[in-house]
Amino acid sequence: MERLTFPESFAWGASTAAYQIEGVDYYNKLIDSLLAMNVTPLVTLYHFDMPQAIEDQGGWNSEKTVEFFEQYAKFCYSTFGDRVKMWITINEPHIVAQLSYEQGLFAPGKSEPGYGAYRSAHNMIKGHAKAWHAYNTHFKEKQKGYVSIALDSDWAEPLDPSSSDDKEACKRYLHFRLHWFANPIFIDGDYPSGMKIKISEKSIEEGLTTSRLPEFTDEEKTMIKGTADFFCLNYYTTRNVKRLSNQSGPSFKSDLEAEGVKDPEWPISGIEWLAVVPWGLRRLLAYIKEQFGDPDIYITENGFAQSDPPLLQDTHRWGYFQETLAEVWKAIRQDGVKVKGYFAWSLLDNFEWTSGYGARFGLFHVDFNQPNLPRTPYFSAFEYAKVVKGNELIYK
Repeated sequence: MERLTFPESFAWGASTAAYQIEGVDYYNKLIDSLLAMNVTPLVTLYHFDMPQAIEDQGGWNSEKTVEFFEQYAKFCYSTFGDRVKMWITINEPHIVAQLSYEQGLFAPGKSEPGYGAYRSAHNMIKGHAKAWHAYNTHFKEKQKGYVSIALDSDWAEPLDPSSSDDKEACKRYLHFRLHWFANPIFIDGDYPSGMKIKISEKSIEEGLTTSRLPEFTDEEKTMIKGTADFFCLNYYTTRNVKRLSNQSGPSFKSDLEAEGVKDPEWPISGIEWLAVVPWGLRRLLAYIKEQFGDPDIYITENGFAQSDPPLLQDTHRWGYFQETLAEVWKAIRQDGVKVKGYFAWSLLDNFEWTSGYGARFGLFHVDFNQPNLPRTPYFSAFEYAKVVKGNELIYK
């Protein structure tokens, strides 16, 4: 048995979703209640919840939304910023771009292969940058807070480590997922060069005269570069990556020319895509340190699902948490990664998009069949509370 102690200032949390239908009074009461219990709120402005009136004008496909988002951010800063000191502008822009505007699987269900993901991502990056500058210019001096963006990424390993094709595909996989947003924000204000070249080549092959990937102006690059005060990472799983070619028609997948597959030896947690790979998080954290200037990192989502009917005695799931937290500890203590906090996904069982209510990520069980939605802690909630209280993991 090992006792793994985390840094004294390490932030522990549990993420949850609260949508913008309740209004200012609700959020004021929620923030005040959290602070009264000595809980520091880390607030996300956009988590897949576009107002219908703005979506009707194009949503993230439209330049108008960049300005709408800036104004919305200013309103939130001015209304809540006296108490909220840590902000996330957009949660998982990669997922929004891919599943909402490219494949049409998530709301608003727009399917525009080869164009939708890039256009919506382009506007999200600009919207994020505008929101960061709004805080930095008008609020930071008085409120003394911090702003970032939450990026999701798998870790990736080549399926065949001896194959140059698979190694290049692995590099593309990370560039088209993590670097797509992290390069503009943390490095130079622009997309990764390999991504730009690949999409341009594909566009020319299709008979187009310009790339399907939009370009930032020099002024926009300057505006975007450096617009994050810390790095937010959402990590769930790892993939072995192989080269994939001969995809017909323009699409994100065709441009990527890579496919991630699960190792059959990896355990699956509740949902088909979620292979449990704790060591992948450690490697991804070290990679972020190396690639993006050794930033302060908050793991803003990480968790494991159960399927219905879930077990309240979820000892197997707590085992996954233990293994993962041990890898986070190694990243901090052995690799020198500046991980400043960890947030379990999620505090409560909730609506998991196309998986509905059947994917149970919560530390607390929710009975969705009862009108008052009664909540019961899982075994993992009690164990996670011990970690938070003691700032240490007892690891068997």
